Amino acid sequence: MNKYFADLHIHIGRTKSGKPVKITGAKSLTLSNILYEASFIKGMDMIGVIDCHVPEVLQELVDLIDKGSVELLKGGGLRYANVTLILGSEIEVYDDHCKGPMHVLAFFPTIDLMETFSKWLAERVKNINLSTQRMYDTGKNLQRKVKELGGLFIPAHVFTPFKSLYGSSAHVSLTEILNPDWIDAIELGLSSDTEMADQLMELHSYTFLSNSDAHSLGKIAREYQAILMEEPTFEELAMALHEKNGRKILANYGLDPRLGKYHRTSCEKCFTLLDDAENCPACGHKRATKGVFERLQELKNAQGKFVENRKIRPPYIHQVPLEFIPKLGPKTMDKLRAHFGTEMNIIHHVSEQELKKIVSPTIAHMIIQARKGELALASGGGGHYGKVIE
Repeated sequence: MNKYFADLHIHIGRTKSGKPVKITGAKSLTLSNILYEASFIKGMDMIGVIDCHVPEVLQELVDLIDKGSVELLKGGGLRYANVTLILGSEIEVYDDHCKGPMHVLAFFPTIDLMETFSKWLAERVKNINLSTQRMYDTGKNLQRKVKELGGLFIPAHVFTPFKSLYGSSAHVSLTEILNPDWIDAIELGLSSDTEMADQLMELHSYTFLSNSDAHSLGKIAREYQAILMEEPTFEELAMALHEKNGRKILANYGLDPRLGKYHRTSCEKCFTLLDDAENCPACGHKRATKGVFERLQELKNAQGKFVENRKIRPPYIHQVPLEFIPKLGPKTMDKLRAHFGTEMNIIHHVSEQELKKIVSPTIAHMIIQARKGELALASGGGGHYGKVIE
């Protein structure tokens, strides 16, 4: 068995021909650029690209296979250089049982199965060529189709305000919307971690994932997990999510929740962090974006308290992405990559002494502090990231 780094939520910004897929995604976020970045810059072993339902993206994959740049894996998934691509789709569910829009992820082992799903989905969305389209069908019917095709179904960033399972104040339980037996894992999102999520009893039986939800190349692997598998394939991933035959998640690596954009309740206008004040004391504005921390306080009281017989969890390691470290700019990052290779190597393995040969002692020490979770942080909220305090 081997340890593999996996980030299973990466968007496509543009197709090969330049057409938009994720409108808010960077223009440089093409499939080919994602594969190169994940393999040679980030050092990932497995990625999930969640806009593979788009017909032009599927055609680009066929072209890459024909050219010999990508190969099909016997256990499902596609191989490019050092990274395995898992074919995914993100869909927005907003049915009669869903009191607010929620996003979910579906993954499939082969191009043929993703093409079948894409054709099915095209009859239920307005534009199959775009990312995260609202589906005009029920969440349970979507689950049924994913399972019929041998896919994996994962609710996405489940605590993020606005478009997630628990983000709407009207939702208390996943059973209101979904079949709990057809869920393969739960994606936590950038403003929460294992300890926070395990306050909800109904989540205790599910594997937790920490993924980047990358909208640009630089954001790939800002959250990820280490997975114990024989090899990086779809079949091995499916076993790991259900802890079968020794496969499992070894560790989640994610932002300290305080760095997330929605960790604490904040004023919608000036982004001041709020407690229970009805009006913002800084600007007097009357509307706030409820933080994940505060939302979980509501949910845990509604669902029941923390219990001892929950699933045994792997460690959740609070990791500060290199881009959050003060004074570590693009030129310095290029020097680090040129000397040490991938970002996974810099983040996990390079010693402080070796780092000091390339960067200042201050930056080198902060990279090590980030590795150990020892940096001082200020909480984010209202759509603004938290930050490292120098």
